[in-house]
Amino acid sequence: MRLVRSFRAALTAAATMAAATGLALTGTGTAQAATPLPNHVFAPYFEAWTGESPAALSAQSGAKHLTMAFLQTATKGSCTPYWNGDTSMPVAASTFGADIKTIQNNGGDVIPSFGGYTADTTGTEIADSCTDVQQIAAAYEKVITTYDISRLDMDIEVDSLDNTAAIDRRNKAIKLVQDWAAANGRKVEISYTLPTTMHGLGDTGEALLRNAVANGTRVDVVNLMTFDYYDNQAHDMAKDSQTAAQGLYDLLAQLYPGKSAAQLWNMVGVTEMPGVDDFGKAETFTLANARTVYDWAVAKGINTLSFWALQRDNGSCAGGAAADNCSGIQQNTWDFTHIFAPFTGGTGTPSNDFSVALTPASGTVTAGQSATATVKTAVTAGSAQNVKLSVSGAPAGVTASLSPTSVTAGGTATLTLATTSAAASGTYTVTVTGAGTSGSHAATYSLTITGGTGNQCTAAPWAKDKVYTGGQQVSYKGHTWKAKWWTTGEEPGTTGEWGVWQDLGAC
Repeated sequence: MRLVRSFRAALTAAATMAAATGLALTGTGTAQAATPLPNHVFAPYFEAWTGESPAALSAQSGAKHLTMAFLQTATKGSCTPYWNGDTSMPVAASTFGADIKTIQNNGGDVIPSFGGYTADTTGTEIADSCTDVQQIAAAYEKVITTYDISRLDMDIEVDSLDNTAAIDRRNKAIKLVQDWAAANGRKVEISYTLPTTMHGLGDTGEALLRNAVANGTRVDVVNLMTFDYYDNQAHDMAKDSQTAAQGLYDLLAQLYPGKSAAQLWNMVGVTEMPGVDDFGKAETFTLANARTVYDWAVAKGINTLSFWALQRDNGSCAGGAAADNCSGIQQNTWDFTHIFAPFTGGTGTPSNDFSVALTPASGTVTAGQSATATVKTAVTAGSAQNVKLSVSGAPAGVTASLSPTSVTAGGTATLTLATTSAAASGTYTVTVTGAGTSGSHAATYSLTITGGTGNQCTAAPWAKDKVYTGGQQVSYKGHTWKAKWWTTGEEPGTTGEWGVWQDLGAC
């Protein structure tokens, strides 16, 4: 993916030296057959460097399958992969083993991913780093047997796409693993995650697939990163995903002329970036885009739906730029996951569904008064289901409540927004979300407050000579900013999206 690893993990990888020896591929490793993935699977990326539990976030979000990012060597020239290139995180049961087993016991699984932007630009993607095909294959086999998984992902982009020798080594190593798996009665799938244009793979991505065909290497899924087009144009991200996938389908039809249309579409995957992607707001993937892509993916029968990344599926930095831990748009936590999750298994659009609306959808009050709206739910497919209601986005000085907090689809509730004199004047977006067994739907209310005495910027003003540490917040030029690490003298808004100051949005 395009987002870089955390500052801490990058320092760890840069400072650590690793052994350059790997394991020999003997063909005698544990080969008990892991449970194959569903024919259609939603598997968002999990940022493995954050210290969070993948099993916990899987349970909280409802994403049963995760793509675990990333595996890479600690130093260029090594043949030993580690999670995030961190030698304290080896491929072993002690690293994520218990989490992965919990996910599997709950009916899901993980897809370990090799590569990623950092590895692909530092020579630490394993096939870039290691020149021994046998040792590369041994590293893949160790991941498969250690975690008892049935698919590996190869995230190959930027410099790694230009390394033709490494591309050939990688495909040869994958072929060795596939032969080993077949000899031991084990199913192992391979996905390639690749950057794309709006109309399909670029020349280097196409060359990678042609090399796989030449080596007899089976590619099960080609997963397109449908974001970061870098053309300074406004985008309909859902439409661009569809045209990119159509271009990939046309190429796959050339490479695999013996496959049917359904088989070719089942080789396609798309990975979105919820909200604002790391190019900028011109490439914003909305919740409406997600619903469109979901419907298209079901209709086409593609193999994989994903996004970067699970930790970004929240609205904690609405109005801000792309970040590792939030989407930059107004949303509830797990909204994108709830839209994509029913894709797993290929069951299609849920037979039961509902809608949520607010009447009126906006209102103006003087600070100290209250506004109300009717929350209307309706059955849009199948039969009525229970809908749990929640509200988010109320600013300081405003209390939001719902009565009742649970209805049967077709029923109504009342939203009350009670303001105090300390509320700050301005216009705010409050979101009501309904969650049912088929997923979630939301509606927004635009609340305008006048005559308030509060200050919208509650954080202390930024001071040039003050020292700030990670997590501290300041206000500057009408926005709230959060320091990612120690800093002094660096002006918020001038350090770039990967710099020390994270824009939390207007205040």
